Amino acid sequence: MMNNMSRKFLFIFLLVFLFSACITSNHENEVFVPVDYTEEDAVNDEIESVRALISDYPVKALWRSLLVRNNVPLNEKAVSLFNEAQAAVIEKFDAAVKDSDYMTALRLYKSLSAAECREKIVSNHTEASLETLAYKNVPGLSSSWKKQSVQNLINGTVTVFVDKGLKIERGMGYADGVLGSGFFISEDGYIITNHHVINDLVDKKYEGFSRLYIKLAEDPDTKIPAKVVGYDSALDLALLKCEIKAPSVFTLGSSADLNAGDRVYAIGSPLGLEKTLTSGIISSTDRQLFMAGPVFQIDAAVNSGNSGGPLIDENGKVQAVVFAGVQNYQGLNFAIPVEYLRYELPFLYAGGEREHPWIGAYGKTKRLAGSGKTNEGLEVFYVLPGGSASRSGIEAGDLITGFDGKTVSSVYDFHRYLMMCQSGTVVSCNVKKADGTEKNVAVYLERRPDSPGYEFYIHDRIADSMLPLAGMKLTQVSAAKKEYIIESVVKGSAADDAGFSENDTLKLIDVQIAEDKSAAGIAVYAKLRKKGYLDVSIGFTTSLDSTYYF
Repeated sequence: MMNNMSRKFLFIFLLVFLFSACITSNHENEVFVPVDYTEEDAVNDEIESVRALISDYPVKALWRSLLVRNNVPLNEKAVSLFNEAQAAVIEKFDAAVKDSDYMTALRLYKSLSAAECREKIVSNHTEASLETLAYKNVPGLSSSWKKQSVQNLINGTVTVFVDKGLKIERGMGYADGVLGSGFFISEDGYIITNHHVINDLVDKKYEGFSRLYIKLAEDPDTKIPAKVVGYDSALDLALLKCEIKAPSVFTLGSSADLNAGDRVYAIGSPLGLEKTLTSGIISSTDRQLFMAGPVFQIDAAVNSGNSGGPLIDENGKVQAVVFAGVQNYQGLNFAIPVEYLRYELPFLYAGGEREHPWIGAYGKTKRLAGSGKTNEGLEVFYVLPGGSASRSGIEAGDLITGFDGKTVSSVYDFHRYLMMCQSGTVVSCNVKKADGTEKNVAVYLERRPDSPGYEFYIHDRIADSMLPLAGMKLTQVSAAKKEYIIESVVKGSAADDAGFSENDTLKLIDVQIAEDKSAAGIAVYAKLRKKGYLDVSIGFTTSLDSTYYF
């Protein structure tokens, strides 16, 4: 039985979530049922579904038709469908090459290769040649390093100013705007800054006035108009362009060479104070703040307005982009490793919003038994029903060891390779099954949703979604009472932090999703081994985005 304190705790927990603009709770969904390729009617329905995709989504149709053909290789309709989809993608590829749209051509070439259609391409181009053409004019990727004075480096930084007109408070009008920093990566005026600095310019929900300007370090009184070329909210990066010749250009380094304790320097405009140089060290290289991988923690002084400025090493090379400081905590600041910027630049330069890809799965790095540091690959704990991984035949318990011909030893490897790809691409993954057999599977890279955890929640049974959301695998013991036994708990997960362990029993009371879909609140009654199997009510929250969603 619950005691009064337990009831009070649960009541307060639910009250907080109910009054925090939550949007959904306690539901069950119709879950995707895989195609039964032994049933003729099911195969025919799938063929018609795929055929309907060819005109608007030819690459997805190619992938889906490949799955049908591979599962029913002697079915003439399936073979015909695959040939039809293949022809549609090749036609798109030829058009992209003719229009010199090499980013699109590269995506289509990769997809045709992964779908075993490379020999059907009538072109002198290879993947390497298309990549060279696609990245040829991307600013920042080909600049050579030359030693510069500190003053020259400072002159290569800018103050980024978003003019938002006036805001009215108590009947008075006040100038409104956003200040940030940026730095030149090319002589013809391309600038790197943070997405959050220019967010109002690209946010479709923002309806107010906004204009973008930059101010040069050597001429802080002149506002120079600029425009947003491309932006990435997930990695907090943006590429700007102004029509001037840069007074000085930064060279991108390789932050893989940095370790904790190395000295770094931040340049920017904290609080609007242009030409500010601060120094410090790398405090840590593996803080988990982004879905894509670790970022740097630094102790160089960073304040409001530093966002988007360069973090350089003692040779003057950019090693990271400053993006955040924790207010009221001196020396607790963060920066985005320059490798992420290198991966992102081709997509930012292509223009518009950067769409990150994913395959709809959840898992972690698997370490070799008996070894503290040797990784075996990316272990899959869960796949989204109907998602790309699920349709491709990737299952919980599988080990992903390769991606597009490259070795995958960790979840960070997988994310790094995803950062090099466009959504809407078919890639080949090497998968080691639970029985030890290995196979190559063609996987379609969907657009990564803003809230992956929410997709797990609304497209699966509520109990099954607890694995990717909270890190606990449940086995149902009573459908009517929603009672479960915990089969396993993922180390470091929300369930692990909340004190759950294997063989605990629980009753799922409620799940509340925040209105912005950023987090979920979960309330349960449970008998926990760590609490002497006493009945307790537990409420905990979990993020709906994670490094372990891929």
